[in-house]
Amino acid sequence: LHIGHAKSICLNFGLARRYGGRCHLRFDDTNPTKESVEYVESIKADVRWLGFDWNEHLYFASDYFEQLARWAVQLIEAGRAYVDDLSLEEMREYRGTLTEPGRESPYRSRSVEVNLDLFRRMRAGEFEDGSRTLRAKIDMASPNLNLRDPVMYRIRRTSHHRTGDAWSIYPMYDWAHTLSDAIEGITRSICTLEFEDHRPLYEWFIENLPVPSTPRQYEFARLNVTHTI
Repeated sequence: LHIGHAKSICLNFGLARRYGGRCHLRFDDTNPTKESVEYVESIKADVRWLGFDWNEHLYFASDYFEQLARWAVQLIEAGRAYVDDLSLEEMREYRGTLTEPGRESPYRSRSVEVNLDLFRRMRAGEFEDGSRTLRAKIDMASPNLNLRDPVMYRIRRTSHHRTGDAWSIYPMYDWAHTLSDAIEGITRSICTLEFEDHRPLYEWFIENLPVPSTPRQYEFARLNVTHTI
């Protein structure tokens, strides 16, 4: 971890300590190609080295994979999510720019039944990596690029250090992080300023699903260090 992580750890655990709350240590282990047990243990050691302890509140996004998939199905059934066949390059082309609206995918109008079937087959591992994604159906003309039908799931047939080969699809960070907060009853989800533009998406997921709690996201400024080598 770097010094920015240290600041965030001290802020999160320090606020909980000062005001009598609790801080959860959660690993957003949604990308199995970049995570390992060694990575987890190293971070735990660093948090303890800084003087903090999560006690029994250690969590992993992978703890919630089954619930996240059920909620994805609910969004599909409500007509608020769809399976897209666009490649990554095509998706970037359709996304638009900060000054120009995006274009809707030609697969956006698929029926609920077709989307449910394709998502089930994605989960079963029938399709090649990167060939399909599950996207939220929000607004391709939104001035906030994060609301232009963001990807919720991608196909990645890779073994996970906690779930093994149980999954062929893995959730994207915004989807997993938001709903993990709701599952754990988080009241204040604290992150850095670059996530400010992600907050409307965070709130959209919360508002469109029967989540057990309503967390809120708060941003803090990044740490700039001067006069150092």
